[in-house]
Amino acid sequence: MTQLALFLTAAAEHESAPLIAPPLVIALVMAIFFTVIALITYSYRDVANRHAGKSRGASQSQDTAH
Repeated sequence: MTQLALFLTAAAEHESAPLIAPPLVIALVMAIFFTVIALITYSYRDVANRHAGKSRGASQSQDTAH
């Protein structure tokens, strides 16, 4: 039990590393980052449908060759 008490005392006295910006600024930057990533992901939503004709033609030619 004394080891736990020593550990908790040491942890309470230990200072964490300073932040490079206030927490609100970090949260805002991360929200903008995830929004940009979401928009990039959303922009690829129709890629499979645009190339559906190419893949169908290739699969039909492969079926007849075997």
